[in-house]
Amino acid sequence: MRYLAIDYGMSRVGLALCDPDETIVSPLCQLPHQKSQPQRLVVQIKEIIRQYQIDAVVVGLPINMDGSEGDQAKITRKFAMQLGRNIELPVYYQNEQLSSAAADEMMAQSGLSVKKRKARRDMLAACDILNEFLNKQSDGGRTNRTDSQ
Repeated sequence: MRYLAIDYGMSRVGLALCDPDETIVSPLCQLPHQKSQPQRLVVQIKEIIRQYQIDAVVVGLPINMDGSEGDQAKITRKFAMQLGRNIELPVYYQNEQLSSAAADEMMAQSGLSVKKRKARRDMLAACDILNEFLNKQSDGGRTNRTDSQ
């Protein structure tokens, strides 16, 4: 299956995808997120799904360190449910705890400027989300689908 991972943020949305064999995860792009135009983001993601022949979507869910869900997790769930209602594909959640930190660690020795690291951070976080999801799948782990499925 070909998965699209989404690192949903209030300013930027990072996307990553895997090959159909689920062996290679690659950063795809970063989309601007404008709260005043939430449907625009859904339309852009629908086009990417069509263009890359995506089979399922994985949305990173920001779980707190104590396992609880805060305001950002609720906002992310709302977005995932909206997306799920607009596409005919399964939408899964993956705990994204520390995915941005993992992205920062990957870039720490890159020599990139702060501006260039910031531009890549969300895509690399999406890669981390998708890698974790695929690892969980291969280990026989349970996946959580959105309520809209």
